Amino acid sequence: MSIRWIAAWLMLSLSGSVWAIAPYIQGDSVAGGNVQAAATAVEGKLKKGGFKVIGKYFPKGLAGYGVVIATDSDMLDAVGSIGGPAIMGATVRVGVKADGSVAYTNPEYWYRAYFRKSFAKKEEAVKGLQGRLQEALGAGKGQGGEETAASLSNYRYMVGMERLDSSKNELNQFGTFAEALKAVRENLAKGVGKTSKIYEVVMSDRKLAVFGVAMNDGENSDGEWLKRIDMQNSVAGLPYEIYIVDKEVGSPHGRFRIALAFPDVGMGQFMRISSLPNVIMDTMGVVAGVQKSSSEESWQ
Repeated sequence: MSIRWIAAWLMLSLSGSVWAIAPYIQGDSVAGGNVQAAATAVEGKLKKGGFKVIGKYFPKGLAGYGVVIATDSDMLDAVGSIGGPAIMGATVRVGVKADGSVAYTNPEYWYRAYFRKSFAKKEEAVKGLQGRLQEALGAGKGQGGEETAASLSNYRYMVGMERLDSSKNELNQFGTFAEALKAVRENLAKGVGKTSKIYEVVMSDRKLAVFGVAMNDGENSDGEWLKRIDMQNSVAGLPYEIYIVDKEVGSPHGRFRIALAFPDVGMGQFMRISSLPNVIMDTMGVVAGVQKSSSEESWQ
């Protein structure tokens, strides 16, 4: 009986590893030298592959690292049909390093988390995007940790923490989609909360929008907190998002979004940024047109 039990346990362990999915995929290296040149090379590859590049991000305090952000028309159709916070899937992000290293967001990982129960309906579109990215950028090993498909389908870091559809993600509500869009655009243009806009995707016909937001406030700036959890090689997890769904402005809670982007970070590392989830929500609240005071919540 013991031998059978051990065999069964091994089969389950192997099964779990087979279905594990990494958040990022290593691409083919480009010519190194400096991060701006590497980003330009990646931009050229993406454009040649039919993608539309809509932003580049070189986080302050994180020399030698950057992100190229692009969209894909077929995936925009899929994202728009799902709606809600799935609008965060409107972009693909490609991390680059000064040495020419490249790693991009794994569509299967991120869309399982964003589409949840609707993933099966859009799986062909996701596979299509995966193929186009592989053709444009290469297809190496996965990196950045892993989660199972089952875990991603309704992801949260641990019991009691926020999911994709948490009510805590809601920041502000306006009279119309146009008013919400105007407010977010104007606040980012002003740099409120020491933020700046990296990109925007607006689907007015579906009343959906998403913005990539750089946080530039001292020790809470993107480059600084990413270094504190030692996740520079997963820089494609940046930038953070604020989104609009009809009249409502929201942003994914840090305990969901940071954990989703960096699944190989342990609790000890997360405790180095224990106040960050609430700092992020306060900052995004300012961008959304409200001022929220920090609470006592943390990763604990």
